[in-house]
Amino acid sequence: MSTITITDAAQDYLGDLLNKQNTPGIGIRVFITQPGTQYAETCIAYCKPGEEKPDDTPIGLASFTAWIDAISEPFLADALVDYATDRMGGQLTIKAPNAKVPMVNEDSPIDERINYYLQTEINPGLASHGGQVSLIEVVEDGVAVLQFGGGCQGCGQADVTLKEGIERTLLERIPQLKGVRDVTDHSQRENAYY
Repeated sequence: MSTITITDAAQDYLGDLLNKQNTPGIGIRVFITQPGTQYAETCIAYCKPGEEKPDDTPIGLASFTAWIDAISEPFLADALVDYATDRMGGQLTIKAPNAKVPMVNEDSPIDERINYYLQTEINPGLASHGGQVSLIEVVEDGVAVLQFGGGCQGCGQADVTLKEGIERTLLERIPQLKGVRDVTDHSQRENAYY
């Protein structure tokens, strides 16, 4: 069960908003964009029947269901959704103290840690150029084999980006890693597939 708390005041306020949607069975969905990074944003959205994801966790509240996004759930530990009224009216507040806390550590498997840093630090930077990079495998000698996609494919700067940016970042974060290599680089392989 998720440890998110939605106060009675917040439930009343959200229930009232949901009633105005004239959609039987409508609920809310709670999720975090870019969880575990300094860019994390906690969001609440309307969730019509059928819009929830298969791995969401449902929380049955008095007048509606709150669906908790599976990927966001660990980052929503100790989160509080409240509705506070003051002279100016009222405001829904969401406090999620763990939203920006990385959920990988030194004991996490090396591929999980590589994927975490690719998602949280490297791909957000590449996205501005329409590019992205993904992990294919970690080979025996501790080298991460990466694949460039999107705008990075065929870009003349991809090799520079790989060595100067991506490799430097990953080696700083994951000391056990020995290096990175583009999936199309077969110079290191004696038994290349192609």
